[in-house]
Amino acid sequence: GHGVMPSTVCSVGEVLDMGYVMAGNTVTSTVKIENTSTLTLPFSVQLESLSPTRDRDRQKIPSFLTSSVQRTEIVGTQNYNGFSVFSVSPTGGKIEAGKSQDFVVTFSPDHESLYYSDRLKILFFGKQTAHEIHLKGAARNHPMFVEGGVPLDVPVESLAVTSPVASQKALEGGPQEAVRSLLLLLEYVEGSAEPARAELTVGAMQSPLLAAKKAVEFSLDNAPELQRAGFALDGPKGALERGQLKRIGVSWVPPADLQTSDPPLVSALLTLKGDITESYRVLFMARVVSAS
Repeated sequence: GHGVMPSTVCSVGEVLDMGYVMAGNTVTSTVKIENTSTLTLPFSVQLESLSPTRDRDRQKIPSFLTSSVQRTEIVGTQNYNGFSVFSVSPTGGKIEAGKSQDFVVTFSPDHESLYYSDRLKILFFGKQTAHEIHLKGAARNHPMFVEGGVPLDVPVESLAVTSPVASQKALEGGPQEAVRSLLLLLEYVEGSAEPARAELTVGAMQSPLLAAKKAVEFSLDNAPELQRAGFALDGPKGALERGQLKRIGVSWVPPADLQTSDPPLVSALLTLKGDITESYRVLFMARVVSAS
């Protein structure tokens, strides 16, 4: 007889990021697996969140407390309604030699969270793992978002009841206090001709809640204080249409009078105006690092 190894090609890499979705909405993405071998491959699909040993595996200290590398768990935030955040179809079948199979991944978050996560495994012959794909997604109650920097929150949800004051202000469309803090860390290489660089991304989702033109306006304030500390901003103000992204570039060159023992730390307020007004407190921190 002849021993033949199954071989396949997957249309996505190790991560499938479903992006930002309005809470309560659903988006889909397609993963294509092509059978490049001469075998017919029986397949099955597994989601880590539906693993029978998941409850036992969760009886440990969260990874954000024990690891400096992995901040979030493989299985992240789950829906309140009991249904899976991610689902995949089909869950089983066969891929004929030379043929391909489309897997439809559905992302259906029912509340706001930036840490929806799961792991999809595609197995052949019921036991051989052919592909592992990390599924990610984020949901917001309002169709705008900010990305970038180092998050200063904890990636595990609290079971405490949140104050209704903030949600009431959101309903009234009035000004809100800063709901999230971001840290931008810029490291300048000593003696370099190039400044240290970082960026923030502001996005507006496709949503009827936003106007067709200039759906979201944004502005990053406290420019004089940032300039005195050596920071330069590129595009600190602007407007977005639905489905558009814009980046705020930040660069830093150490001022001549910089005290290396006291690196600059400047706070600025990033304001977004869409269906509501949101504020983000952005902390700009910079330091000089040696070339070695």
